[in-house]
Amino acid sequence: MATEDENPSQPDITAMLKDQTSACEAARDAIAVGGEVMLYDGQAPHWMVFGIAATRLRRSLKIGLTTVGLDETVEILRARHRDEQLRTGNIVAADRSWFFTLYFDATGTELLACSGVKNERPSRGDGQKLQL
Repeated sequence: MATEDENPSQPDITAMLKDQTSACEAARDAIAVGGEVMLYDGQAPHWMVFGIAATRLRRSLKIGLTTVGLDETVEILRARHRDEQLRTGNIVAADRSWFFTLYFDATGTELLACSGVKNERPSRGDGQKLQL
């Protein structure tokens, strides 16, 4: 990850990760040990960002993936920021064990929510892990 001196236009994501959701602490920890932060320039309509987060939550629950803050993120996006454009970003843990999604306002200056999904094999309906 570039330091602030190398890329002054990049916001300090670690400082922005407060307590929006229960995933924030784990996302800060991932950055601290070398996780890669990617911020996307484009904006997307609220309905699209909310729909993707809600679908990710339903699918994760259905196949048994471990998530953190995803349910909170869906509620934050459901309750606020309708009819707005949103920006997103990602944090990939250095060991690739977790994938975090960041949700920002249209300007990219306010972090609205953060969710994480563990990189693991999905489980079958009977609680056993699928063989891939």
